[in-house]
Amino acid sequence: MTTPYSTTTPPVPARFLLLGDSHAGCVGRAAQQAGLPFVGGPVGSGRDFLGPFLDDLDDKGDLVFRDAEPRRLVREFLDVFGVTGFAGLGVPLVCTFGLSAHTVATRQNWDIHRDRHGTVPERFLRSGLFADLVRAGVRGALAFYDRTAALGLRVLVPLPPQRVPGMSDASVFFAAQDVIGAELRARGVELVDLRARVTDGSGHQRPVFCQADDTIHGNLAFGRLVVAELLDRGL
Repeated sequence: MTTPYSTTTPPVPARFLLLGDSHAGCVGRAAQQAGLPFVGGPVGSGRDFLGPFLDDLDDKGDLVFRDAEPRRLVREFLDVFGVTGFAGLGVPLVCTFGLSAHTVATRQNWDIHRDRHGTVPERFLRSGLFADLVRAGVRGALAFYDRTAALGLRVLVPLPPQRVPGMSDASVFFAAQDVIGAELRARGVELVDLRARVTDGSGHQRPVFCQADDTIHGNLAFGRLVVAELLDRGL
């Protein structure tokens, strides 16, 4: 997990709140480098935000994180804006919760669905059962975006780097990402989709946009593209 950070303190106006897992790291670093004022950063690992991670709504109908550390970090971020909860947030939320498709696509989770050739059939990947299984796997994130929609927040979610580690099944990764993306759009989330600009003919992230020392993260060049897209959308 990347250390959370903020590039702004009052009275400098922040342009957005950044929350997420480690995939938010390159976005924050690129925003810092560009001098774009924001508040926030990663508050946990990707798998922390797939299953349920919110407690019941508080008495104001706001979002409450279940675990102490993300709850503390989010509280500090909101304090910078001078608000008591997400309901008072006056800037867009840029978030990466729920997009850890490589975790959803862990190979052993899908072994029961493989054919005699060892592959997960395309017809299954397009089935309602597959979609149901993916939605169940990211139900915590979907509940989060249900609540941000109810609060009327503008939420932008960058698709993660198109990198599939050895532990994951590539066909499941891409199919699951499509299911998750459709669910987020249905909740009014704006997807920041850079796939046409950062992938090769196979749909995988080109090396120039990959963090060199690991198998899943994007690098600063990728973060810069995300930030440029955020600026193009008015942030």
